[in-house]
Amino acid sequence: MPYKPTERQYRTFAVPLQCRAAEAEGEEREQEYIVEGYATTFDDPYVMFTHDGVDYSEQIDRDALTEADMSDVLFLYNHEGMVFARISNDTLTVSPNERGLYVRADLGRTEDARRMYEAIKAGMVTTMSWAFTIADGGDSYDEDTHTRTITRVKKVYDVSAVSLPANPNTDISARAFFDGVIEKEQERRRERERVEELRTAIAARLEGNK
Repeated sequence: MPYKPTERQYRTFAVPLQCRAAEAEGEEREQEYIVEGYATTFDDPYVMFTHDGVDYSEQIDRDALTEADMSDVLFLYNHEGMVFARISNDTLTVSPNERGLYVRADLGRTEDARRMYEAIKAGMVTTMSWAFTIADGGDSYDEDTHTRTITRVKKVYDVSAVSLPANPNTDISARAFFDGVIEKEQERRRERERVEELRTAIAARLEGNK
């Protein structure tokens, strides 16, 4: 499958979602249903794949979201189904800061959202994932460190509470990118080996003609 940078990408971040404890302001205070976390961190490489003992990593540049469309990001479960919070009705905040992409969701508006809050509070759902697309030309690759850097995100679609740390099936486009990288690196390695073999053969022939 050829790599298409415009395809929707999904990444899961290891730091768990947190339920924010409401400050006590008397017995009549209404309970808050706020969860907070980071969809990703910046300039912090994470391993995407390992091939022949080599780790292939990715990181999000701290300026990658400067021009991203985040006009109406949704808070979902596993990137589908019921909407629990969203930017357009002021129940969701998604904002880049020094650490990464900070997320704050108010899950108190509906019964379904409150049930999601309770699942997160109980530790049944622990991590967050985000869905986005990369702008054309919005990534680079360092062959020395085997690290891809996403430099420009085009659009953020949703941030989701997820039940599993990662789902390989959602990273098809990322896998296609790294498959292409690995193939090119292997071809360059084979070419270097062919050149070295030719040099060795020529040197041996010259030595034999002395």
